[in-house]
Amino acid sequence: MRRLAKPMLFAAALIWGSSFFIMKGAVDVIPIFFLLAIRFTGGAVLLALVCWKKWKTFTPDYLWRGAVIGGFLFAAYSVQTFGIALTTPSKNAFLTAVYCVLVPFFHWAVMGKRPDKYNLLAALLCVSGVGLVSLNGGFSVTPGDSLTLVGAVFYAAHIIAVAKVSPDKDITLLTVLQFAFAALYAWVLGFLFQTPPPAAILSPDLLLQMAYLTVMCTTVALLFQNVGQVWSDPASAAILLSLESVFGVLFSVLFYHDPVTPRLLLGFAVIFLAVLCSETKLSFLRLRPEKN
Repeated sequence: MRRLAKPMLFAAALIWGSSFFIMKGAVDVIPIFFLLAIRFTGGAVLLALVCWKKWKTFTPDYLWRGAVIGGFLFAAYSVQTFGIALTTPSKNAFLTAVYCVLVPFFHWAVMGKRPDKYNLLAALLCVSGVGLVSLNGGFSVTPGDSLTLVGAVFYAAHIIAVAKVSPDKDITLLTVLQFAFAALYAWVLGFLFQTPPPAAILSPDLLLQMAYLTVMCTTVALLFQNVGQVWSDPASAAILLSLESVFGVLFSVLFYHDPVTPRLLLGFAVIFLAVLCSETKLSFLRLRPEKN
């Protein structure tokens, strides 16, 4: 299993990177809350079936923990999905990666662990990169860019919330419940504020997209990430998972025909460098002492 850890993390990043392109097509047809409701419901059911033996460890306190992290997960996904409807998949992918830089600062606020100089450098690089990506000729930020950045904040908050409520709990079972609560929130808001999609829109292409989002992007990729991180160094795992953004741009350019400009590429490069700085402390630049 240890030998499969890195390929699993790489595969998770590849799957999630492809979801930006697929989500862009799905949100044009299905109302966003209903899209997320279907995705989270399917993910909860599939993951619950996969880890059915884990249910014997269930205790009532799993419910409130799942409700909390499910709330953050739903907020992150919903805001990000509204953002992708108003921006390009490539920009949505890279701006979402900002959460990797925000996590150390949220961890400081909640856990009391102060970020180091590499976190501060990463924040500066990230702000510069976001400016290059988001600011147009009139120095304004598009609504889609703003929503995507808010989604990144919720993703960072979700990571900290999981760290706060998951100790001594089975993470797979807790993940099932967070999916279930996220689905519940999505169904409620969908019926309150949106019109359910008619059955007539369920074309073969759309069904295939939804199946991919539910099975691969929600269930398989999550399992790959969890298993891969168990057998990998955290910094190495973060680098591989951050490739999600790179794959997001690649898929959107290849299939969605996003425009590619030098300024956009420079912004992407700076944000990616910020992620590397935050997660690896630039250790790959420091020479290792020679062994005698």
